[in-house]
Amino acid sequence: MEKKFQDFKKIFNGEFYIDSLHTSLYATDASVYRKIPIAVAYPKNERGLRQLISFAEANNTSLIPRAAGTSLAGQCVGNGIVVDISKHLVKILSVDVHEKTVTVQPGVVRDELNKVLKSFGLFFGPNTSTSNRCTLGGMVGNNSSGTTSIQYGVTRDKVLKLKTLLSNGEEVVFEKKSKEEFLQKTLLNSLEGEIYKTIYEELNSPEKQKEIKEEFPKPQIHRRNTGYAVDALLNTSLFENSDEEINLCKLLCGSEGTLAFTTEITLQLDDLPPKFTAMVATHYTSLDNCLNDVGVAMQHPLHTCEMMDNVILDCTRYNKTYQDYRFFVNGNPKAILLLELKNDSEEDLQEQTNALLESLKQSNLSYCNPVLKGKETEMALELRKAGLGLLGNIVGDRKAVACIEDTAVALEDLPSYIKEFEALMAKFKQQAVYYAHAGAGELHLRPILNLKLGSDVEYFRKITYEVALLCKKYKGSFSGEHGDGIVRAEFIPLMIGANNYELLRRIKTVFDPQNIFNPGKIVNAFKMDESFRYKTNRTEPEIETLMDFTDYQGILRLAENCNGSGDCRKNEDAGGAMCPSYQATKNEKDTTRARANMLREVLTNNDAINKFDSEELREVMDLCISCKACASECPSNVDISIAKAEFLYQYHKVHGATLSNKLFAKSTKLNKIASRFPKVSNWFFSNSFTSKMIKNISGVHQNRSLPKVSEKSFTNIFKSKKQDFVARYHNQNEIKGELWLFVDEFSNYLDSEIALDCYLLLMKLGYQVNVIDTLDSGRALFSKGFLDEAKVEVDKNILFLKDKISKKVPLVGIEPSTILSFRDEYLRLADDKTSAENISKHTFLIEEFLAKETEKGNITSEQFTSEEKIIKIHSHCHQKSQSNQKVTFDILNLPKNYKPTIIPSGCCGMAGSFGYEKDHYEVSMKIGELKLFPTVRKTPIDTVISTNGTSCRHQILDGTGRRALHPVTILKNALI
Repeated sequence: MEKKFQDFKKIFNGEFYIDSLHTSLYATDASVYRKIPIAVAYPKNERGLRQLISFAEANNTSLIPRAAGTSLAGQCVGNGIVVDISKHLVKILSVDVHEKTVTVQPGVVRDELNKVLKSFGLFFGPNTSTSNRCTLGGMVGNNSSGTTSIQYGVTRDKVLKLKTLLSNGEEVVFEKKSKEEFLQKTLLNSLEGEIYKTIYEELNSPEKQKEIKEEFPKPQIHRRNTGYAVDALLNTSLFENSDEEINLCKLLCGSEGTLAFTTEITLQLDDLPPKFTAMVATHYTSLDNCLNDVGVAMQHPLHTCEMMDNVILDCTRYNKTYQDYRFFVNGNPKAILLLELKNDSEEDLQEQTNALLESLKQSNLSYCNPVLKGKETEMALELRKAGLGLLGNIVGDRKAVACIEDTAVALEDLPSYIKEFEALMAKFKQQAVYYAHAGAGELHLRPILNLKLGSDVEYFRKITYEVALLCKKYKGSFSGEHGDGIVRAEFIPLMIGANNYELLRRIKTVFDPQNIFNPGKIVNAFKMDESFRYKTNRTEPEIETLMDFTDYQGILRLAENCNGSGDCRKNEDAGGAMCPSYQATKNEKDTTRARANMLREVLTNNDAINKFDSEELREVMDLCISCKACASECPSNVDISIAKAEFLYQYHKVHGATLSNKLFAKSTKLNKIASRFPKVSNWFFSNSFTSKMIKNISGVHQNRSLPKVSEKSFTNIFKSKKQDFVARYHNQNEIKGELWLFVDEFSNYLDSEIALDCYLLLMKLGYQVNVIDTLDSGRALFSKGFLDEAKVEVDKNILFLKDKISKKVPLVGIEPSTILSFRDEYLRLADDKTSAENISKHTFLIEEFLAKETEKGNITSEQFTSEEKIIKIHSHCHQKSQSNQKVTFDILNLPKNYKPTIIPSGCCGMAGSFGYEKDHYEVSMKIGELKLFPTVRKTPIDTVISTNGTSCRHQILDGTGRRALHPVTILKNALI
């Protein structure tokens, strides 16, 4: 087979991989399943798709269509060829404003489409919690709906036309057909004709129609994906006295790629939602009260009716990213309903809100009903949408498992259904999680199980089976919006009856006689309790690490915490910084998810003496720039940066480190030597001949400028002028407080002017500043995996600081990556953990310290100039992850006529040594070009560019020619 693959690869119109790296990465999606595919393909166009279909047909294999890979039921895993359409098939082909339609390729991301459509006053209504990375192809395959379905319907309601390739490569366009047009199609001597003929013959029988209507979910449940939607074809002019024309797109929506391969999608659009928004966040002391209020609320023109239970709310309580999003939560509710109203008139919106509040008052089931407006509503919905990923953040092997999380029932049945469901969960000693789309009769209900244990795997099947029976009792849909996939397809015969199931099998056979498209899904299903990510009743691998991963219960469980929700696949316009290398390359292997998947795969299955000894793991970690965005933006807090540091350390133990890595890791010593002879050193760094030699030796890209050392180190300046500084400023000012200023190795030797500005600013503001300028933070050692040497510095620094730092006398630092190490890597490496933790609690970035002192009233605007300045702020990634950008914004607002704004950029792309290295330079500059460089270039020359990272300033200079200032320099210069 390998020879056939190699031959195919040469002619394939796209990219084709059979290596273990790619097949491992695509073995999982966001479900609990794992199946190793035989290959991974990225077709560039329809020709590539045709080639894949022909190859699969000729070689008795299958194609598993995949987009963002966020499917919860296992739709995207299989043993054939995974076909990823999200990289190349991403064009918006046409927009018809008059007809309010759009035609797209299947890889277009939902939110990116709506960004384009906004200028036309239109948008695509169906939504999902993954809307910033899910594609339209995936939404069609899954018949997605999301938070907006009660107002705008589901994807099936919006699909007008699908251009597809059938299993024999035949191109067919499915769209509305009159009865006459449909019957004419049945006469075609082709696979298309066979499909139309079979559909007509199968559904034209009154007995079969009656059985479909009796067995399928209640028609008022608009979220229904149980099997193929043959019930949606009946109420048409083909079978009944109806004005509605038949459209086989309704059958293909929700078919999970098992019937045909979609190449183009034409969608019906809606006008943009009304301008003004209000949301009532109703709080309840019991789940029962909450559910009984859903019917009350749905009597009003809601745009969303979403629910969160206390389990979800507790998850958000301790998540760095979402703590601020909890602003509206009052007390400790058992459940909250988010009831959103929209209107083009503020007056009418207020009337609607008052009417809703009055109804809630009459029902008297809620205890608190705050009204949110504007961006507050977006924050509340983001909190709800975060639920899926946050559920994966439960530490340990017990997880909230997706198996019964997709049941939908008629709204009037919801309270009774949930009451019976609770009793069922009690029988299994389960406390389930409740969240999601209450207004649509669907709650995502999840049992908490450890699928590494055989006993819990048995529960997995038993719980799923009994909930299927309960759902059937209420004539509900077992698959509301997440699809059947692997986890629920086995239960389709139970849900729709054996005869109807055989009908689905015959439909599958006529579309796909060789079973090429996504086998094992919907019909002839894979077993739902096999092919898990983890072997059942396995012996847990013993993995020794130098860093302490106790908070994750070990580095393997850090990797296992990734549930595949794919937040790391969002693009640069979606906000945040995760994941910069993916945003530049659009390769799955460069996502946080891919790194976690490969880390899990290697640590679980690698037979090497040192389990970290893996070329696949080395390759997937290569473009991780250790920005730490995943530590805060990943809902499961999968911090790959610390995992990478440990991996590099372990890998070096086996293979040794390159000269380039050694030079970068030990750059502090080299900079210290260079600073003794600054003029000579800088001549060597800037002279074209000598700099070229240095770059060749050190592995720096020739287009990258080398950083120059300061004319005088801060240490030398401070030694000569300390007494003068103390005498001048301490005599003039009342001492407001004492602190230790950590002048790190970068500020000391490369940016001594900034270190001096920071020292003088603090002194002039009235603080007693004790200076530390002889310690190495270890940051360069961390980043290159020299953890044993970094540990020496950590322990030395903790010993030096442990009796000096307290709540009254904090540690304050200038460079984010160094000072914030005290909150991160130091806690994982220090021998004296008690002292390390105490120091970390009282360690602050200089902007944090100044903002805190401003809040206390110790620093005021009156101390600064009234001159006007416009400032654009780019923040260091470690600040975004471990602190916040607002502190920089706040302190640069101290001068009353300064107008700072934050550039909505992710990582600058430099990331310490990453952007210098010849193998990474191109990606580094691509990252900069995503948002940061274009924004800086557009700013007038008199606008001040501010950033607090030494690497960020260097990147901005190399990428735009603009010199950025540290915030403390701007403030120091603004002092009166």
